[in-house]
Amino acid sequence: MKRVSVYLKLRVLGAIDAMPGIKLRHRIKNTANLTFNDEDGVPHVFTWTTIQTWLYLYRQGGVEKLKTRPRTDKGQPRKIQPERLREAIEKVLPEFRDERYNKMMIYRRLIERGLISKRECSQTSYFRHVKEYDLLTPPTKTVNKRRLAFAKGRANEMWQLDTMFGPYLKNGRTSTQTKLIAFIDDASRVITHGEFFLSEKTDDLITAIRSALYKRGVPETLYVDNGAIYTCAEINQICARLGIILCHTPVRDGAAKGKIERFFRTVRDQFLLRQLDLSSLEKLNRQFRAWVEEEYNQKLHSTLQMPPVARFAMDLERIRFLDPGDVSDELFFFEQDRSVRKDNTFQVKNVRYEAPRPLAARVIQVRYHRADTKRIIVYYQGQRMGDATRLDMQANDRPPRKTPPSNNV
Repeated sequence: MKRVSVYLKLRVLGAIDAMPGIKLRHRIKNTANLTFNDEDGVPHVFTWTTIQTWLYLYRQGGVEKLKTRPRTDKGQPRKIQPERLREAIEKVLPEFRDERYNKMMIYRRLIERGLISKRECSQTSYFRHVKEYDLLTPPTKTVNKRRLAFAKGRANEMWQLDTMFGPYLKNGRTSTQTKLIAFIDDASRVITHGEFFLSEKTDDLITAIRSALYKRGVPETLYVDNGAIYTCAEINQICARLGIILCHTPVRDGAAKGKIERFFRTVRDQFLLRQLDLSSLEKLNRQFRAWVEEEYNQKLHSTLQMPPVARFAMDLERIRFLDPGDVSDELFFFEQDRSVRKDNTFQVKNVRYEAPRPLAARVIQVRYHRADTKRIIVYYQGQRMGDATRLDMQANDRPPRKTPPSNNV
């Protein structure tokens, strides 16, 4: 829903005094019967309670109070993920004896301990998640009773991807816990890429995926869990463009990604026990890359009976690598639909751009980096149209340069 601008709110408040009625409440109700057009000519009708709220805010703090305030939960998931709910449930289950509990008792205990809130997980949502994902059934009684060891036959048939909580780094007066995003090839056990981040956001995951694909090629399948960053639109778009099959593990089945989990155990037992320089994220990643490439990937693997990098090299001929360049970088951009106006312009993050070709009154796809919108690439019906240019109204107002007459006889 489009936000109402301050100018439109002031026009609505200015119309109150011209309305008939002795009492202010009557004039506000009469104002609610009017239709107001915004800057784009879109008509709006507001309820009298909304107008009354705006008037109260204006009297309290003037125009500043009428400005739309950003959401306090902006950038945070507003609905709980099944994986997080499962982790919260497992924290409170030991408090109950001999499975003498019901779903409602667990939900109340989760709220009391502050592990979840009613705003992010209502009682109805909690019951639905518990039933859909079998969250209260012991693992020994689930339908997935039989588990077989498996391994892919060739390198880059499947990568396993997951996140591990790492050491704390000092950030001024506070300390921030790092997160390790790592990829392991199922057949060769090569760590295709691993990197520590200060957060676990979508941009961090895209950075890690980009480095892994440029370094070790394109896998056929990517095996991930049901975390929020692994189900976002960006990772689905990247996999679709590169022809990667994105597979998710069943909820409450962490053992399905046994190889990456076993690697994380090795990281804790061998790498994190060292005297590491934790003064910066760059130094931590430099030490981790050296340990992975010089020790882990080069060491004899007990199952393979050869170093992982040697097993990976056996299938180099069939591995598909990405060509470095601007076009390859566009594969990792975020994509959205945009409607082109009749003047051949469209808008991205409140900035207007001109389409590279005549595409008026058409729906196009734009690709751009979320953190840097300097480059806006336009696609239409699967075809790359080119880079969009930022709208310059003053330049468009100048007459086109005349072509000098030809002197050819």
